[in-house]
Amino acid sequence: MKLSSIKKRVVGVDIGTQHTTYAIVDVRGNFIAYDQFATTDYPDVTRFIDKLATAIIELAEAHGGYGTIRSVGISCPNGVYHSGSIENPPNLPWKGVIPMAALLRDRLGIAVALGNDAHNTALGEKMYGSAHGMKNFIVLNLGVGLGSCFFSEGHEHRGANGYAGELGHTCIEENGRPCPCGLKGCLEAYVASAGIVQTAHELMAESTKPSKMRDVEHLDSKLIAQLCDEGDELAIEVYRRTGHIFGRGLATYATLVNPEAIIVTGGVSHAGHWLLDPTRESFEQHVFGNMRGKVRIIQSDLDDAERDVLGASALAWDVPEYSLFK
Repeated sequence: MKLSSIKKRVVGVDIGTQHTTYAIVDVRGNFIAYDQFATTDYPDVTRFIDKLATAIIELAEAHGGYGTIRSVGISCPNGVYHSGSIENPPNLPWKGVIPMAALLRDRLGIAVALGNDAHNTALGEKMYGSAHGMKNFIVLNLGVGLGSCFFSEGHEHRGANGYAGELGHTCIEENGRPCPCGLKGCLEAYVASAGIVQTAHELMAESTKPSKMRDVEHLDSKLIAQLCDEGDELAIEVYRRTGHIFGRGLATYATLVNPEAIIVTGGVSHAGHWLLDPTRESFEQHVFGNMRGKVRIIQSDLDDAERDVLGASALAWDVPEYSLFK
């Protein structure tokens, strides 16, 4: 009888709007090696897949050999687990439906699983972060966009077609700001990074109050948060307004699913209490009365890139093993 060894490594890939991070991860969640490249350097998806496949093979060969890799898991915006495709991503350089898992599997010759970035973020939080030990919780990924995932009684809810949790594309303002998804008034258009900058420009137009924001040519949400730390009153008002709208959106979500906690991740979450204090206040004002004081809104304490790659690696362990090389 021929015995085959069990492969104890996978590759986790996080495709972000700015960078794609990939890592070799072992069965205990330890990083063996990792690297990244700029997503924006590859506006053509075929060239992106070529780059990603080559990068994965080279990293694996440099750290124990490609033959040690069992499978690959991919986390990305608008990723659909059921189809393995990225479908109509508003914040990535590619359009339409991209069968990313199948295309990369053909290039690599091993199993590839793909899922939504917010869902994989939640997997990372459940396994290694703030949601560890919880059964009913929401994880939000707030950065360039706003995605979410909720777990009910310990199980992730993906929905019939894998689209569950698209909180960013729920309407918060009737006929409001245009959203990259094609709708108007989406929550994402007010609380994600570009929406925060737009709120800042609206406030500066409404008011003559002095602010260092007026002297910045290329304003971003991170800089606005830094100005909050410096006591800039107009910058603080930007995050107060953002938090008020965010809290309303979260109150509706929580009223529907009744979570133990809401965990906020992503670049915008690093504004910390400037965002979360008004969010919590607004949340308590708008949530169903029986839930007031019972739902924690907390900021993730995991490194964004590490958690999301670990979440992607969890997908890789779940996909049935396949190899062209056996």
